[in-house]
Order: sequence, then C-alpha cells, then structure tokens
Amino acid sequence: MQDLEERIAHLERTLDDLSAVIARQDAEIRRLTDRVRMLMEREANREAEGSGGFVLGDERPPHY
Repeated sequence: MQDLEERIAHLERTLDDLSAVIARQDAEIRRLTDRVRMLMEREANREAEGSGGFVLGDERPPHY
C-alpha cells in the first residue's frame, strides 16, 4: 500500500510540474503571438505608405 501511495504522490508532483510548465508556455506563446501581430501590422503600414524599401538580390542598383 505504501508503494502505491508513493507512486501517486510522485505522479501528482509530476502533474503539478507539467501544469506549471504548460501555463508558462501558454503565457509566452500569447506574448509572442501579440508581438508577431504587432510586427505584421507595422510592416503592413510600411507597405501601405510605400516606405517598405528592401532590395531583392536580383534587382539592379539604381545607378545602372
């Protein structure tokens, strides 16, 4: 009986640890999702304003 109680206690502790990890990961995923959304909006605004300005590798420089 004591062996079963020890195993249950170990499993409960493991479950609590995993629950805490999942909660931290959820918070981090939400934070990162918000950042990605903000960056996507910022880039969409730049493109809408026409000031996006990045050069692709196969474009000729303006002095040609």
